[in-house]
Amino acid sequence: MPRDDQTKPGFGTFGGVFTPCVLTILGAIMFLRFGYVVGQAGIWYGLGIVLVSKAITTLTSLSLAAIATNTRVKGGGAYYLISRSLGVHFGGAIGVVFYLAQAISVAMYVIGFTEALVATAPSLREHSTAVAAVVMIATYVCVWVGAGWTIKVQYGILAVMALALASFYVGAFEAWSPQLVEQNAGPMFRGGESVFTMTALFFPAVTGIMAGANMSGDLRDPSRAIPRGTLLAVVVTGAIYLSMAVLLGGARSSDQLVGDLMIVRDIAAWPLLITAGVFAATLSSALGSMMGAPRILQAFARDEVFGLLKPFASGSGPANEPRRATTLTFVIGMACVLLGDLDAIAPIITMFFMITYGLLNLATFYEAVTKNPSYRPTFRWCHWSLSLAGAVGCLGVMFLIDWLWATIAIVLITSLTSWISYREIESRWGDLQSGLAFERARTSLLRLETQAYHPKNWRPVILAMSGSTWTRPHVAIYGHWLTAGNGILSLAHVVTADVENYAARRDQFEATMRTFIQKEELLAFPAVVIAKTLSSGVESLVQCHGIGGLRPNTVLFGWPKELDRADVFGAVLRQVKRLGRSLIAARFVDLPADGADTAGADPWRVPTGNIDVWWRGKKNGGLMLLLAHLLHQNPEWRRNKIRMLRVQQGDEGRAEVARSIEATCRAARIAAEACVIVGDDPARLIAETSRDAAVVILGFEAPDEGAERQFYERMEAFAGALPRVLLVDSAGGMELDS
Repeated sequence: MPRDDQTKPGFGTFGGVFTPCVLTILGAIMFLRFGYVVGQAGIWYGLGIVLVSKAITTLTSLSLAAIATNTRVKGGGAYYLISRSLGVHFGGAIGVVFYLAQAISVAMYVIGFTEALVATAPSLREHSTAVAAVVMIATYVCVWVGAGWTIKVQYGILAVMALALASFYVGAFEAWSPQLVEQNAGPMFRGGESVFTMTALFFPAVTGIMAGANMSGDLRDPSRAIPRGTLLAVVVTGAIYLSMAVLLGGARSSDQLVGDLMIVRDIAAWPLLITAGVFAATLSSALGSMMGAPRILQAFARDEVFGLLKPFASGSGPANEPRRATTLTFVIGMACVLLGDLDAIAPIITMFFMITYGLLNLATFYEAVTKNPSYRPTFRWCHWSLSLAGAVGCLGVMFLIDWLWATIAIVLITSLTSWISYREIESRWGDLQSGLAFERARTSLLRLETQAYHPKNWRPVILAMSGSTWTRPHVAIYGHWLTAGNGILSLAHVVTADVENYAARRDQFEATMRTFIQKEELLAFPAVVIAKTLSSGVESLVQCHGIGGLRPNTVLFGWPKELDRADVFGAVLRQVKRLGRSLIAARFVDLPADGADTAGADPWRVPTGNIDVWWRGKKNGGLMLLLAHLLHQNPEWRRNKIRMLRVQQGDEGRAEVARSIEATCRAARIAAEACVIVGDDPARLIAETSRDAAVVILGFEAPDEGAERQFYERMEAFAGALPRVLLVDSAGGMELDS
């Protein structure tokens, strides 16, 4: 029985992945530069360069296999995989960098072909640039016709490559000399070369592991073909390069290896096959990159990360060929061909590929280490430690090769990532950003749960009973001011109704609150509960909202404007206090009543005047002063001075009381002016002294059962005509001098 995927259109493992990877890896560098690398570095260092390069690409291939078998792979290769894991910010940056790397690779392979042709026909040396331009045009035309035709051509090229390698192996065995092996064993760097420059020159030879992944949109079964084809290509080409390093060092002297760019042809038993192999390898690599790069750009453009690239999202014909993107790739490649320096292009490509590989490894590492339940790759031979080693290896090799180019590449990718983030581009696909944030939050919550609480670490975790927010925006805004940068704010809405009838509408209420939070740019979370009564709803929220150390320690209410609501309000305050939460009641007489049209009011408006704290002792005073400080920390409130005021019946000891208040403020490290007001009528003195204050903070105690109306009337008398009052009842848990 044939596999189901064999009946689907597209390419399989051998034709779609293994062949493009092998032909791209065994390209211009192998025939035209590998002898130079071995001649400079020697056999042992040459083997080391191959092993280090292959180690990085092997680790990356394992990461690639893991991600490719964990998601439905579409067109775009490495860009698609990274963007769907690390998110649109990294994916967008990689889309640009990886596309440019592939586009520039086309030029590198075309220049390699031209060098081989000129070495074969020296009369063309004066016209090498023109020859390269013609080859670039021919490559462009081949890919323009379509990927299907190009893949078929690559089968023939693979056969030529096999014959060329056979010719080299036969000639190398015939010329083998143990004396040459001994002479060439160690490094003989000259002309300013080093192991790092040789690694930079060689590394582009092994970057072809993405050639198959770049064709992901044209594969029958990408999650099966990419891992198998890529890893098989890595193993086969690794064996070829390792054996060639030993054979080159044993067949020719170091000077010959360095001085003759066509040394592989000179060693071969049948040189004509090497010439054909060079032509085939460089052309196939150019074709592979010319096929892959446009598909990366097409997938990138379809995601609409950059609106300027949107025209390249369209395809042509039944196979959806990216011909517009192919044309742009041709233009970039032609520009690099005119530069005409293979050695100058190689380090640029190295850095771009290294960053791509590093981020691919990083994506796999994060997917695994965050224990994302959606990360279930069918490829099991990849561990997070291997992915991390691959990412670190890429970064280390970048700086070892060329710290300047590495820095430029990192600055470029960081700038692109920051710019995409600044433009607030949002992905329409899931990525691991939320999973990573979840894992960090989970770990932090568990750590917070096991650590002993200390009053020094008290932070405001406020549950603001803001209703639907649109009717009581001042409660939400003041909650934001009291927690911004210091604590956590939840905006709560109790819907008094039957759960069975309103359960379906709960999400609508929450969506309304989210809209308000987004519109007002608040740092807050919505919380909606449906309950038969207000008191039962508040009780549910206070007991169940939050998790671990992030449960609300303070509840913020709006002060009722009618005496008729005093009984229910007082009962709710008493209930919350019994649950061990601090209370804040915001009384604002210059704002519309609850439920009224607040369109004309501006809850963000900060009035002029002081922040007056009326001190009656440390029971509530500590929290009152701290809330004044937190309010003052907001940029909007920086001009509002804090005053600590206390009413005293007589003049005796007034200075001492003032000094005591000042000492309290100094111990708390809060800048405040101490004022002692002498008189017998606290309500009148508060009204007169604070009538021009921006906000007044008063202490209170939740009423006893049956005393709700008396409590309401008493606090109304104290607040009087003051426009903005915060009434505070502290449940403790914090210390000013801690």
